[in-house]
Amino acid sequence: MNLLLIRHAIAADRSDFESSDDLRPLTEEGKKKMQRAARGLRVAVPAIELLATSPLVRAVATGTIVEAAYADLRNPPVVREIDELRPGTEPADLLAWLDLQSADPVALVGHEPDLSELLARLVGAERPFHRFRKGGAAYVAFPGRVEEGAGTLSWALPPGLLRELGSGKKGGVR
Repeated sequence: MNLLLIRHAIAADRSDFESSDDLRPLTEEGKKKMQRAARGLRVAVPAIELLATSPLVRAVATGTIVEAAYADLRNPPVVREIDELRPGTEPADLLAWLDLQSADPVALVGHEPDLSELLARLVGAERPFHRFRKGGAAYVAFPGRVEEGAGTLSWALPPGLLRELGSGKKGGVR
């Protein structure tokens, strides 16, 4: 199995949002930047079988943008909201959920610092070594099922490089 880890796009500032943090939406800038980054994800990962998102509004909206980038495929990704990607959830719960999946690759849209901690566990690092920027992503390959320490980090890209990759311009990250 292979995993594409994606941090949600730019959301409304916590201090400017009066309602529950779970309901914080993406900003217009965040939506536009994520649309371009999602095109870059499509270049880097041509197909996704399963796209799972945290149930928080900003993650679901990011997942919808990523889903749209893959919508023209013969088999577009199946999309699910899962509590195992909710901020603060134990990584073991997410790993148990992943163990039940047969799709390959699986994309996960979540939050920091959870994604950094998950990435470290997946590749066998003692502590987080990569911080996901909003709209950034990483790709982890596994020789078989997803297990702690069994993954190999194929790449980790900040959102700006994903946007450049999706622009179709010659040079840059290609």
